[in-house]
Amino acid sequence: MYLYLLGLVVFYYLYRWVRELPRVSDKGTKYVYITGCDSGFGNLLARHLDNKGFRVIASCFTEKGEEDLKKSCSSNLITTHLDVRSKDSVAKVGAMIKDKVGERGLWAVVNNAGVAVPSAPCDWLTIDDYKSMLDVNLNGVIGVTLSVLPLIKKARGRVVNVASVFGRISVTGGPYTVSKYGVEAFNDSLRLNMAPFGVKVLCIEPGFFKTNVTDVAILSKNVKTLWERMPQEVRDDYGTEYLQKSLEVISGKVAQISDGDLMKVVSCMEHAVSAVRPRTRYSPGWDAKFFWLPLSYMPTCVSDYIMSKEAIPVARSMQ
Repeated sequence: MYLYLLGLVVFYYLYRWVRELPRVSDKGTKYVYITGCDSGFGNLLARHLDNKGFRVIASCFTEKGEEDLKKSCSSNLITTHLDVRSKDSVAKVGAMIKDKVGERGLWAVVNNAGVAVPSAPCDWLTIDDYKSMLDVNLNGVIGVTLSVLPLIKKARGRVVNVASVFGRISVTGGPYTVSKYGVEAFNDSLRLNMAPFGVKVLCIEPGFFKTNVTDVAILSKNVKTLWERMPQEVRDDYGTEYLQKSLEVISGKVAQISDGDLMKVVSCMEHAVSAVRPRTRYSPGWDAKFFWLPLSYMPTCVSDYIMSKEAIPVARSMQ
């Protein structure tokens, strides 16, 4: 019986592997618009797809990001400045892309741009902290997508949204998980809306990887800044040791579990863009596959218990 079940599992994965092998043709005529190409996943993806022969439109937030990409890519790659928080900036890039792609339309948009700070327990933050991150991680994704959606429908192309395993389970306070849950909801609704038009909407849900999102220096500075600005009453609730223990978690656990092989994520992105039959969801990272996603399917009481056991204790606990 067990061998029979094992055989079915092996057959399923073999079938899926064969089914997902074919890639789209005419890559040289297919334009792919990527946000957040200054560093990390977006930068690697822009160079990878350029090397594969796609016509990449790489948007960066900084001039340095644009210059570095131009030096490392072919003359086919186009760079442009983009601030996903700005309606004018999004519209300007959208208009440029419309002129560039013409009647063939836009093959794919990859919504990769995102930030991870400010992040902290909810009562450390203000509504403006939430707005600042949602403007990038959620509203930016929606705005960029809508700005080029008619072009994607024309090409019967793809929308690839980069969410996170923290769009499936919330284990930390603040706007990051809120924004990623929002991306998941937008992704699911858009996928159903666009199916009749032949547009595929796909989601990337990475675990922990060594990018700016998990950068120890950035996260540590964020926690210190938020702690210093908090009212003394809130600091007393958490206790004087809480800040130091938070910094130890960032420099210890977060750094240790973050995977340095960014190509695991980029390969999923590339498959979503180029495969004839892409997956609806991709979950790169062993921590995503074997811990975070299984945890998200557990009863709430179980997941809450596991996360509470790992949480930093507060001074004024009522439990």
